[in-house]
Amino acid sequence: MRIGSLAAIAVSLLAASCGMVPDRRSEAPIKAGPVSTAPILQSAEGRQCLADLGKSGARFSPLPDKLQAGGCSTSNTVSLDQLAGDGSSFGVTNLPSVACPVANDFAAWARFGVDRAARQILGSGLARIETFGSYACRNVAGTNRLSAHSRAHAVDVSGFVLADGRRITVKEGWSASREEREFLRTVHASACKRFGTVLGPDYNAAHRDHLHLEFGSGSFCR
Repeated sequence: MRIGSLAAIAVSLLAASCGMVPDRRSEAPIKAGPVSTAPILQSAEGRQCLADLGKSGARFSPLPDKLQAGGCSTSNTVSLDQLAGDGSSFGVTNLPSVACPVANDFAAWARFGVDRAARQILGSGLARIETFGSYACRNVAGTNRLSAHSRAHAVDVSGFVLADGRRITVKEGWSASREEREFLRTVHASACKRFGTVLGPDYNAAHRDHLHLEFGSGSFCR
């Protein structure tokens, strides 16, 4: 069942880094191992997160907690495939597992920071946000420290498809037309207000093709 109202259902049923370093391609994958899965059993905080995500108009499914060999784990995660703008909904790709608090921040950023910017700057609403994903069991490059992706606490955004058919990618649009540059820098700045770490093409070459949005209380914006 994949509906935004699933949060309310889940509540009733359950009551019964990239970081500041190179991106996913530069991080060291951890050798795959057995994955243990726990039943979907949310805390009060987790249930509230699901309820808030449902209120945002997102379409998602709660997932069971997982612990993978190597120390990677997911807790209170959802599979997310649709978000809501002011006037219509739009899709989101490659997010089969993302932590609920990250999904909530992502949903708010998508509506208030991206969809509105697309309408105001580009004259069209969103049809889809494209990502490179969230969860991946790996270390930060050159270290033994787990990436934020190993907990599904980050999302790498690669591009945006507009309702009028235009597709704007971070890789091509960052230095393209004035409107595309303005749009991408506006959504980047908006993300910095909601996420603890935000990295884009101006940070380093490893982020030339995506915006890294990482959950946290910090304010590292590049």
